[in-house]
Amino acid sequence: MGDHIMSVVIERILRYRYIVCLLWLLLVVISLPSAVTLHDKLKLGGFTTDNLESVQVEKILQEDFKQSPTALAIVFYSPDLTADSPQFVSEVKRSLSKVSKLPYVTEILFHDISPQQVSPDRHTAIEVVGLSIPAEESYKVIDEIRDSIRPTSLEVQIGGAPIFYADIERASQRDLRRAELLAIPIGAIVLYWVFGSVVAAALPLIVGGVSVFIALGLLSQVADHTDISLLAVNAVTILGLGLAVDYSLFIVTRFREEYENSEDVEQSVAIAVTTAGKAAFFSGLTVGLGLTGLILFKFMFLRSVGIAATAVVTVSILASITLLPALIAILSRFVVRGTLSRSIAGSYIFWRSLAEKMMSKPLLVVLLVMPVLVSMGLPFLNARFSSPDPSILPTQYESRRVFDLVNESFGPGSSAPITVVVEANKPLTSPSSLDLLFRLSRAVQQEAGVTRVFSIVDIDPRLSLEQYKLIYTNAHNIKDPFADTFLRSFLSGNKTYMQIFTEYGWNDPKSKDIVTKLRNTQLPAGYKLFVGGPTAQVMDISSELWREFPPVFFFVIASTYIVLLYLLRSLLLPLKAIIMNLLSICASFGALVWIFQEGHLSWLFRFDPQGYVESMLPILMFCILFGLSMDYEVLLLSRIKEEWDKHKDNKQAVISGLARSARVVTSAALIVVVVGLSFISAEIILTKALGLGTALAVLIDATLVRMILVPALMRLLGDWNWWMPRLSAVSHRERSIDAEM
Repeated sequence: MGDHIMSVVIERILRYRYIVCLLWLLLVVISLPSAVTLHDKLKLGGFTTDNLESVQVEKILQEDFKQSPTALAIVFYSPDLTADSPQFVSEVKRSLSKVSKLPYVTEILFHDISPQQVSPDRHTAIEVVGLSIPAEESYKVIDEIRDSIRPTSLEVQIGGAPIFYADIERASQRDLRRAELLAIPIGAIVLYWVFGSVVAAALPLIVGGVSVFIALGLLSQVADHTDISLLAVNAVTILGLGLAVDYSLFIVTRFREEYENSEDVEQSVAIAVTTAGKAAFFSGLTVGLGLTGLILFKFMFLRSVGIAATAVVTVSILASITLLPALIAILSRFVVRGTLSRSIAGSYIFWRSLAEKMMSKPLLVVLLVMPVLVSMGLPFLNARFSSPDPSILPTQYESRRVFDLVNESFGPGSSAPITVVVEANKPLTSPSSLDLLFRLSRAVQQEAGVTRVFSIVDIDPRLSLEQYKLIYTNAHNIKDPFADTFLRSFLSGNKTYMQIFTEYGWNDPKSKDIVTKLRNTQLPAGYKLFVGGPTAQVMDISSELWREFPPVFFFVIASTYIVLLYLLRSLLLPLKAIIMNLLSICASFGALVWIFQEGHLSWLFRFDPQGYVESMLPILMFCILFGLSMDYEVLLLSRIKEEWDKHKDNKQAVISGLARSARVVTSAALIVVVVGLSFISAEIILTKALGLGTALAVLIDATLVRMILVPALMRLLGDWNWWMPRLSAVSHRERSIDAEM
């Protein structure tokens, strides 16, 4: 019945081909205003959720201690003057006098009252500028702040979260433009090589461009109601161009094959859409299911990528089975030009020969290829996860330069203090509370790598517990002004906090060990302890991601299995497809760890090794790659099933199906590889890793898995590939009904 409905639909499309094209053109025109304004609606950040302990600590600091939600670091340096010299201090305050008057600047914490903001060599100082604007939106005011800094004889650089987000926004736009300039021309060359016709090669690119443009318009509408990440646009481009071109390539190729036999345009289009178009539909459905899994996450970044990707996949499918047939029918005499017969014949012989070889010794093939895939995935077992910092950017960006400067001048732990909040049901200046805080502080100071602790019991390391009890005897009337300042800064009602500085950066395992020990600290009844800061946030993000991942994983696996079960009418083929998918994905994960974490080939791909994998990258790639890899499985198996339905000979079905589809599957994969590799030149390491990971996974899947391992496994399974006892009767009835129709 499905084939009959599709036949009726394609008959209407062919009859009203010009109207169909005009309707799609109208959609493009309607999408234009929204697509143009999309960039202004996009958000940065989205890498945390409100339920994380570290995020709760940030909220406590903002709400109870009135700390600014965003801090800007302005670094002053002089080779001649020391930071404590009157001239240095005077120059700093004069330079920032105008900045302090900006409406969104809440405070400026100068180094002359905060000794930890001065480097050990005394020549560098950091002035902390508090902003009332959230970090993910603060990049919008950076230009105004920069213009407000008065010229000074000191060297000045600006860093911190606002600059980082501003640089990410700028780099993301440059990455996207660069990828488009590389992917589209190279993709066009590949398509021309496949078809030997300019028009035939142009059709997939037209469908891809239309899909991306309309998807961006839809995304703009969605962005009016929910947060969408700026980086989601990159996913739209990768998937929109890749998938629309894939499906168009498959359908156009099938049309040209059928036209060679019949020279009837409408009949050839109808067959192409009801066969290749049906495969493209189910292929897109499996891709969409994988990407829909991202929407189930609480993290805005992942959720928005899932929304964006689902939109572009949906549009790509619809354009491939409606717009493309109409265009083929209109331009048919140009589409069929090229050296089709010779290329198809040569390709058929090559792939048939390869399939026969793989199936002649299937067990040997499996035993050779499987260890290769498994060994490629082994480095993933040593993966270390973290959240991005300015080191993901090249050194020409200011946020990266300041990040490196601060780490060099102050130590890697200077920008990543661990924050401990203690909440009590009694006054925290009472003798028992001071006793607890004093013991906690001193225990922390005994940890290796801890350089300094700031708290109400750490005013002066020479003071004893009894002296602190004496100072805070009357907390409302403290005589010592320094102690009074400390108390007002670190105490709010029944809450206080400690800042713990270490020698380690926030991604260092030793810093994570300290956080773990603090969180395992048992306090007496009536006291609660919360740990935050960059290191804690890194740990919380990773923990939450992997807590949310299992339901998403099972949703993607189960829903994909059901779709393939319906398409292939087999219990074992969907299971085999899923296992093969997971193998190719794991292999690409292992390659990413080997390259980006361990730093191999960093000279080739031009990046600084991170020593870790960004926490969200494997999950993001799983959802994208599971769909993309399944894409080729569906395209391949759908053609094999056609042959099985005709002859009921498993061996010949595999050989013939692979020989007839391998050329187009390989070409489609090559297009996606080109699109993915176009992002290797990206300035953001996360984008670079996503592009390279996509390219590797597709390359592995389309070669080792689909063309070598799959035919060998299908040979070993024999007729069991098509075992479907419960639905065999139903399938027979459906075929009978379709024949009657």
